[in-house]
Amino acid sequence: MQKWWSCLTNELHTPSRPPFHALRARCTVTYPLTAIISDLHGNIPALEVALADCRARRVERTVCLGDVVGYGAKPRQALALVMERCYMTTADRVLTIEDGICLQGNHEEALLGSAADFNARARRAIEWTREELSRGEDEERDRQYWNYVGGLLPRYTDGVAMFAHGSPRDPVREYMLPSDVNDPEKMRANFECMEAPICFVGHSHVPAIYYEDNRFFQPKGTQGPFDLGDLDEARAIVNVGSVGQPRDGDPRLCYALFDGQYLTFVRLEYDIASAQADIRAVSDLPDELADRLAVGR
Repeated sequence: MQKWWSCLTNELHTPSRPPFHALRARCTVTYPLTAIISDLHGNIPALEVALADCRARRVERTVCLGDVVGYGAKPRQALALVMERCYMTTADRVLTIEDGICLQGNHEEALLGSAADFNARARRAIEWTREELSRGEDEERDRQYWNYVGGLLPRYTDGVAMFAHGSPRDPVREYMLPSDVNDPEKMRANFECMEAPICFVGHSHVPAIYYEDNRFFQPKGTQGPFDLGDLDEARAIVNVGSVGQPRDGDPRLCYALFDGQYLTFVRLEYDIASAQADIRAVSDLPDELADRLAVGR
């Protein structure tokens, strides 16, 4: 991972964080309309609706913030759809601002290593997912999935925005939660770790905008556009929510659109019953993982 990240760092930004004004100046580049999706969790009915909406909106690039797998019943299919749109590494390719990329989430990290610190339901799902990606019916495809998961970067900066699964400070594991607005030390530490004026994260499954000047916003439904190109001296951390398992009390899938300046949160209905049936059809997946989809918790 360090080798790939070092390559990315050398190509896209200097090792030390540039002054804020230098970062803001980069927003003048032509930026593709980007869909930022996160926490898909093997929920194919939700992912297919999100991707269809992206096509209808003529999205030019997709960035996935990780947790493609875990919890849901269709990890192979979810990986296949993401692999069509998102690169995994810069080891053999220098990414441009037009290229989609997928990052490592904590569920991919656990898939490759240990899920010992997961709760029982999440751990059972990862153990089943590990078997599902190694079932041997198509060994070449199995290898492709594992190579892809093993090549995911922990974070990425494209010169305008930073992307991570968890937080700027801990790109894989740390949650950014609404309650964090009451923890100024945590917020300060995360803003100081940013490598661009804007950082997009997932992981908590709760969409929100955290501003460095202490403003905080939680969207209700599809909302935007919000002008992130006019932050003055502030920075912003944007949680894009979850496609596959929303947890803000709204069961509709959530993702974000960003064009280099304007941000829109998108909420869409999908066939929850179908996703629930997929989970319940797998005896190794707890029914609670299906039940929670209907309530968005």
